[in-house]
Amino acid sequence: MKSLLKHLELPTFLKDSRLTASIMLIIGLSFLGGVCGLIINWTYGIAMVLIFIFTIIISAYGAYVLAQNANNFAANLSYRIKRSEQEALIKMPLGILLYDKDHQIQWVNPYLQLYLKSDDLIGHPIKSVDEDLERLLNEAINADTAENRVVEWDDHQFEMVVQDELGVIYLLDISKYANIEERYYAERLAIAQIFIDNYDELSETMSDQELANMSSYIQTTLSAYAGKFNSYLKRIDEDHFILLSYVESINQMKEDKFSVIDRVRQETSRQNMPLTLSVGIAYGANSLPEIATQAQSNLDLALGRGGDQVVVRVPGQEVQYFGGKSNPMEKRTRVRARMVSQAVTELFKDADRVFVVGHQFPDMDSVGSALGIVKIAQFNGIDANVVLDTESNNYDVARLITKLKATDENVLINSADAINLATDRSILVMVDHSKYSISYCQPLYEKLKNRIIVIDHHRRGEEFPENPILTYVEPYASSACELVAEMVEYQQTGKEKRILTSLDATAMLAGIVVDSKEFSLRTGTRTFDAASYLRSIGADSMVVSELLKEDISSFLKRTHLVATLDMVKPNMAVLMGDETELYDQVLTAQAADTALDLQDVEASFAITRSAKDTVRISARSMGKINVQLIMEKLGGGGHLSNAATQIKDKSLDEVKAILIKAIDEYLAESQSN
Repeated sequence: MKSLLKHLELPTFLKDSRLTASIMLIIGLSFLGGVCGLIINWTYGIAMVLIFIFTIIISAYGAYVLAQNANNFAANLSYRIKRSEQEALIKMPLGILLYDKDHQIQWVNPYLQLYLKSDDLIGHPIKSVDEDLERLLNEAINADTAENRVVEWDDHQFEMVVQDELGVIYLLDISKYANIEERYYAERLAIAQIFIDNYDELSETMSDQELANMSSYIQTTLSAYAGKFNSYLKRIDEDHFILLSYVESINQMKEDKFSVIDRVRQETSRQNMPLTLSVGIAYGANSLPEIATQAQSNLDLALGRGGDQVVVRVPGQEVQYFGGKSNPMEKRTRVRARMVSQAVTELFKDADRVFVVGHQFPDMDSVGSALGIVKIAQFNGIDANVVLDTESNNYDVARLITKLKATDENVLINSADAINLATDRSILVMVDHSKYSISYCQPLYEKLKNRIIVIDHHRRGEEFPENPILTYVEPYASSACELVAEMVEYQQTGKEKRILTSLDATAMLAGIVVDSKEFSLRTGTRTFDAASYLRSIGADSMVVSELLKEDISSFLKRTHLVATLDMVKPNMAVLMGDETELYDQVLTAQAADTALDLQDVEASFAITRSAKDTVRISARSMGKINVQLIMEKLGGGGHLSNAATQIKDKSLDEVKAILIKAIDEYLAESQSN
């Protein structure tokens, strides 16, 4: 018995005090039953004692067997666990590599050895075995964080963990899951809104047969293009299509540069019915309504930039533009101008005051159009002012301010007074610009940013007021003055009182002359109509010439700037100002315009310092070269033939190098298309 107890090692669960107490209670009751039996009847008592002894023996033996079985089970389980650990280390789909301080391989499990494709690895440097693995190891060691890294190695994707202090690399092949994730992103739904820019204008002059042929051509061409990229196209109106596609297909279209845009423009031009397409594409949002709304917003952006282009905008990414190579064709109608004029009137009637601002460094177009809007507001009985400080303006604007001060009207107000007078019922009209970062009075914009009207003739960019109450952006117009002149004309209809004074009309005509470069650029039939109307109500061409006369100092600075002309490309010229001298925006633009008058110059870029930390580039083109796309590469924008940008904290030489690089990229993209 002692030997049995000596070798009996109870399992832990049998040593529990509650279980021991229960067993002792049962034994005690059995013993008490034997004693009572002896007292009552010795025969019965002896039987009870024998049963008690037998119970103790059976219990002890049972505990011994149970302990042995438990110990055997634990030992077997421990062996199996250790064996499975060893098998897992060797056979599981997890690559393990041990290395020393010199990055020599000490041990590799068989799974990783399959990727290294060699049996002789031990003692060799990792670099000699696989240079890519050595590079990934060094990148992991030098990384700022010790988080798991997803790396691409040997045409597979791995989750990589490096414990450099232990000299261990763990590589888990996640290619299968990476492929599933990649497939998920590739098969997300994308929505494209497609619009025929000038369908209405062309259809008015076509016969039924020609219109049917044109409609059939567009449908066939777009359907074929959609089918090529596994997409679904549905026509929802005469000039409007919707396209459903996968992100993977949209990426393929990007690589194709959306060639259907160029094809439609070129083929319809050859048939004397020049059509252009505008497309807005969106994907990546959380719901279909959000994607559809974003696609419509992208289409609006494409149309606001002049059409004939594709805009792809995805949450969290920069806007991508494709196309936009052609000059915007005149697509405005008098109906549109009349509707905007009436809408502006209704909005003004609900305001207590109207403030009109142009862009920084205001020119004649900015100030002239602002005067026109102020007079529309005053004509409808609303107090209105042009926000313009009367000091430090360009010579032409300064002359206009002098003439305005000589009249009895007081339409100009400085920035500080405008901010103080603005209330929640005031309206801010942005003319000749839609990019709020270049607005003349930033604090006033911030105060009234939910009460904004935008009237502009530049191509709309990504930076745009978030919730304007009215937008009139027409890139087909020569100037903002042209747009405002049409609005004034519809205000004047049937009324004897004149809206514009002779000086107001003259200022607006001067704005058209400046921005159209004396009716030679971006000039359509509407431009001449607007100029004719302004002349009919008192605009004086002699005063226009007087306002626009260049002073001698500006002429000399401009001439000096043109003298620096450098033909960086066979048909592209770059002008450079002095590093230590500041040039105003108008003079820089005039120098770029002057360079276009020279033989063999199709595009010009004037680089000057506009502030101590800011360099400005004014870009001009005769139309064959899209300077807007070049300026957008540098963070700017504008028109195909008239664009600009500003670059901070760079020297003029550095900016010139950046510009030439952008030109090279533009030329490479043009050749690839």
